[in-house]
This record gives sequence, C-alpha cells and structure tokens, in this order.
Amino acid sequence: MNNNNKAILLALLAVLLWSSVATIFKLTLRYFSPSVMLFYSIVFSILSIFTVLVFQKKIHLIFSYNKKEYFALALLGFINPTLYYLVLFRAYDILPAQEAQPINYTWALMLTYLSVFILKRKIGVYDFLAGIICYFGVFIISTHGNLSDFEFTSSKGVFLAVFSTFLWSIYWVYSTKLSVEPVVGLFINFLFGFLFVSVYFIVFGYHLTFDIYGLMGSFYIGMFEMGLTFILWLFAMKLTSSSSKVANLIFLSPFLSLIFIHFVLKEDIRTSTFVGLSMIIFGLILQQKKGKVNKT
Repeated sequence: MNNNNKAILLALLAVLLWSSVATIFKLTLRYFSPSVMLFYSIVFSILSIFTVLVFQKKIHLIFSYNKKEYFALALLGFINPTLYYLVLFRAYDILPAQEAQPINYTWALMLTYLSVFILKRKIGVYDFLAGIICYFGVFIISTHGNLSDFEFTSSKGVFLAVFSTFLWSIYWVYSTKLSVEPVVGLFINFLFGFLFVSVYFIVFGYHLTFDIYGLMGSFYIGMFEMGLTFILWLFAMKLTSSSSKVANLIFLSPFLSLIFIHFVLKEDIRTSTFVGLSMIIFGLILQQKKGKVNKT
C-alpha cells in the first residue's frame, strides 16, 4: 500500500471517529456533568498522548523548551482543553446534538476571520460570502427553520456553541506562532489543562462523581476526540502528496454524525437541520476554494 492510500485510510478512520463524538458527548452527559466529563476525558487523553510520545521516542522533548514557550503552552492549555471543552460540553448539555454539532463546525470560518486580526491575513469576497451562507445555515438550524418566529431552542446554548468556535480558533491561531513539536505541544497543553480543571474543581467546590458508563464515555472522548484522532489526522496529512484531497474528507464528518445521532440517540433529524448543515458545508467549501481553510 502506497503512502497516499495509507493517508486516505487514516483520514477516513479519523473522520469516522470524529463523526461519533457528538453522540458520545450526549450519552456521557446522561451520567456526568460537563465539568466531571471534562476532568476524566483529560486524564484519558493525557495517557493516550503520552503513549504515542513513548512510541515515537519523543518524551525528552517535553523538557526541551524555554520558560517563554512553557508559559505560552500554559495559556493555550487554559484555552484548550480547559475553556473550550467546558463551553462545548455545556452547549451539548443544553442543545440537541443535531444542533450543537453543525454549529461547532463553523470553527473553520471563525478561524479565517480571527486570522485577519491576529495574523494580518487578507480576507476576500469569498470569505464574506462563506460567512453569510454558513451563519444563515446556523440560523436555520437554531430556529428549526422557523425564520419568521426567530425562536431558538436555547439562545444560551447557541451562544455557547458559537463561542466554542471562537475559543478553538484562538487556540489554533496562536498555536501556529509556536515552534513546538505538535504532539508534544498537545501533551503539554493537556497537562496544564488538567491542572486548571483541578483548580476549577477546588475553587468552585465541585466533587468528582463515578459512574461506569460515564467513565467509558469519558475514556472514548479522551482517546478519540481529544487525543489519538488528532494524531491520526496529522499522520494522514504528512503521508499524502495532496493535502487538499485528505482535507476534503472532513466534510463527510457532519453528515455521518447525523446518522449516529439519529440511530443511537434516537433524535429525529429535522429537515431544517439537514438544510442548515448543507449550507454550512457549502459555505466552507466555497471558502476553501480560495485556499483559506485547512483542517490542520
């Protein structure tokens, strides 16, 4: 098997795993609060990424950076996983999965807009058109297609889902400014994230709860949402000779996710959800035509 075929297989596996996490979020939230789910998920994620670093013989790199780089990694760890997943899990706790998942997918558009202000990149007409199309799709999903009534399932939930895209984009924009090995950087981010979430529990007086089903869900999230799937995607992008072909596979994810949501969570997928999601994906593809969006 050549490298391009390996890249496609790895990318498809990553897409399949990412497609399942919205369903796993909702299932796990039946047993844990968002903060407890985050705590356990971070622990499992740290273990999974550490295992990869051992396999790659990169453990020594964890201690190879200067104080300024560790400080930057700590700040990024405060954003992701700490704030990002607290906000995202809360959004999923409030909204149906078929609403939270498509809204979260507009992170790529948010990333482009933030890059204008932070990285001083230029924005074109296609980016504005993509924004109008994508966020109109969000509006359709959030109002269930009742555009004249202007009523959301939960305005708070929609705000949190959109805000999560801002946090994720901030994380990625500033990550590009660091000359740190990606997997090592991710590991250090999550170590600091574990510290911040632990402090969060202490300050607000939260207590860990235990449930075997919740723990299994957190294990899945830590392994496949936060840890190994990201690494699979990185490997796929490194192996391929055409990053655009691999990157385009990510657009399968939200539609596959709806299949999981329907058959596992038993949510009736509304026509407005499919229409809104299709608009979001069309907007992102339109934007990508100008070379603005890249998953990694």
